[in-house]
Amino acid sequence: MMNMACAQNPHMLNMAILNEEKSLEKSTVLLNNQQQLVPLQNLDQVQIASIHFTCPQAAVFDSIANKYAKVQSFNGNEYMGVKDLNDLAQDLKLYNTLIIEVTEAELANKPLVDFINSNKSLKNVVIVLFGTGKPFAGADAITAPIVYTLTQTPVSASYTAQVVFGGIAVTQKLTKNLSPKYTAGTGFPTIKTRLQYTVPENAGINSGNLMAIDDIARETISEHAAPGCVVLVARNGKVIFNKAYGFHTYDKTMPDKLTDIFDLASMTKVSATTMEAMKLTGEGKLNLDSTLGYYIPKTRNTNKADIKVREILTHQAGLIPDIPTYTKVKPATDYNADSSAAFPTRLTDNLFLRKDYYKNVMIPDMMNSPLKTRGKYVYSDLSMILMAEVEESITATPLNVYVQNQFYKPLGMQTAGFLPLYRFKKDQIIPTENDEEYRHALLIGYVHDPTSSLMGGVAGHAGLFASANDVAILYQMVLNGGTYGGVQYLKPEVVADFTRRQSDISRRALGFDMWDPNTTLHYPSELAPPDTYGHTGYTGTCIWVDPSNQLVYIFLSNRVNPKVSDKLSQLKIRGRIQDAIYKAISAGM
Repeated sequence: MMNMACAQNPHMLNMAILNEEKSLEKSTVLLNNQQQLVPLQNLDQVQIASIHFTCPQAAVFDSIANKYAKVQSFNGNEYMGVKDLNDLAQDLKLYNTLIIEVTEAELANKPLVDFINSNKSLKNVVIVLFGTGKPFAGADAITAPIVYTLTQTPVSASYTAQVVFGGIAVTQKLTKNLSPKYTAGTGFPTIKTRLQYTVPENAGINSGNLMAIDDIARETISEHAAPGCVVLVARNGKVIFNKAYGFHTYDKTMPDKLTDIFDLASMTKVSATTMEAMKLTGEGKLNLDSTLGYYIPKTRNTNKADIKVREILTHQAGLIPDIPTYTKVKPATDYNADSSAAFPTRLTDNLFLRKDYYKNVMIPDMMNSPLKTRGKYVYSDLSMILMAEVEESITATPLNVYVQNQFYKPLGMQTAGFLPLYRFKKDQIIPTENDEEYRHALLIGYVHDPTSSLMGGVAGHAGLFASANDVAILYQMVLNGGTYGGVQYLKPEVVADFTRRQSDISRRALGFDMWDPNTTLHYPSELAPPDTYGHTGYTGTCIWVDPSNQLVYIFLSNRVNPKVSDKLSQLKIRGRIQDAIYKAISAGM
């Protein structure tokens, strides 16, 4: 399949794709969109089926559609023999949104038109019509929105899927009469609201100049800095590079895939906890200058009572980096091999922690921990553990539930979330460390971070899992000033405040890490501009957002497999890939 969001095609082929996209932009028209169903909204409330008949590019269409939301494919031809369209309707009963790809010839089939109209009375229906530009009458009876395009190619299949979801705007109207109903001047414009998936040339970059990423990724694997990785680059709201390298583990049995789910480690701090902090700040529910004592009663008789939220978010509260975790566990009394009411917290498939361990052991450890460095910058996991406690006190909702419902689901992020084993098979989740010291298991889908593990896998500092595409969606929303898919998730002034440098003594923003003014460090990379913000993760991950270049850069790996290694940092893999992107931008077309 032709890759619409990658630089692995030669430059000339990508130029041909770009030229076809430009032609499609001039000829694609949206009809019957009075109800503004297109682009699709409320992705957390839709169950989408894609139905095709003779369309030879259905696999491309569905592949692209699945980058925006979960879309189940149906081959309508299978219902044209012994079965009929009533059987298809029966099989579609649990889907409230249907995308039906048809040709002009198929619309001459009255039973198919009746099928479309009968479903339109019960569900949301969108038609993607691959036409020829010749007059037709079959569509006159259809009142559902029609995305009408003149070619039936892999590029047009990708293009129309993106129109349906708002990755591409429709700007044109019909230039001639196609039927009594669809006359010249008919058509509805839309605006781009979500990520587009295209070639680097669509963002002014020669794909050949991005081949340096391949070389660095191969070095990552050959030097055993990580067994595999996924790289994603989005520029100007367009995903122009997304590629998987290597394997889940060094035994090379399962290749990394674009849809694989990674343990994001400390990227959780910004991708979950800070996201919630920004939302609550914008709603007036969180005051950055209020104290832990105000939000968390447990802190009121401790040395943490007067710590301000702002100090927490900039790691200047004086908190120690972490509390003793597995070193304090008493295996004889705290662990059990079987789950029960007394041992409910799953650490691995065959290891369970006793009830209320976090409440009875870990919270007291945090409350009693010293404050040694208040006013200085000391990176601390406790900061974001306590930040999550603040947020849960405000919302009366667990962190994982809040971010899933407020961000990930409505954004169309299908893999992102805590506790991935409740939703996904292990073969879609990248393994991290073979933990021989504490959990005595290869960790797949169980959080790598020991403290988060003992908290049940949901914590403010670690525990989030996601694919690269999902991370891209989340941070494109942030780069957009809090807007995505036509929805304002965060206030732009709050995003601007949280993503600017907030400290006189460190590079930190609120929750976010930033470009380091000590230019000898080249952090996060040699060519990154000063307004770059993001975060790294211990498992070998990073997200960096560059507003100056409208850039989102994601690197996901499992550098801790099978054992923790510093080679990824020693080889400066993440920063070198980021610089390769900047060099490609500078070189242009």
